Amino acid sequence: MSISADKVLDAKGLACPMPIVKTKKTMNELEPGQVIEVQATDKGSTTDLKAWAESTGNQYLGTITEGDVLKHYLRKASEEELNNDSPHPHTASLEDVLAKLEGNEKITILDVRESAEYAFGHIPNAKSIPLGELEQRFNELDPEEDVYIICRSGSRSDMAAKKLSEKGFKKTINVVSGMKDWTGPTETSVEK
Repeated sequence: MSISADKVLDAKGLACPMPIVKTKKTMNELEPGQVIEVQATDKGSTTDLKAWAESTGNQYLGTITEGDVLKHYLRKASEEELNNDSPHPHTASLEDVLAKLEGNEKITILDVRESAEYAFGHIPNAKSIPLGELEQRFNELDPEEDVYIICRSGSRSDMAAKKLSEKGFKKTINVVSGMKDWTGPTETSVEK
């Protein structure tokens, strides 16, 4: 599967700190939820971009190496993700979800991360509907089933749980703390 990015930044041939400087400038031009592909040749850019994304609240999704070029993928976070004041009341821990999967319980896992995030690693059989598409695609889910909603950190999944509850879903559960801390089985859709 190829990763689609909303913007491609050419930082090939640039040394630290220029890939980050250019990434920051380009990230300011993106809308929340959009993904940037940063093409770099500086071997230290992976560590630098991971640390920069973490410090700014944006998400480092992963890196694909093609020859001498490192293709880094980052997602711009929204203000709503960074400032969530009233969380959805129904949550489950990662351990709860893993136990249900290991017990072969019938549950729906909804992954609301962007498709690029999903491609770099997701829970097997999780349904991918990015948060921005949920309003148009919620009818792909059964409102009577238990829907365990996961994202990277629990913020977007919290928003998705609220949206689905408003649509009449009876059992929406926000999985905290999200894929960033998931230790269970994963699948990828990209070759690294």
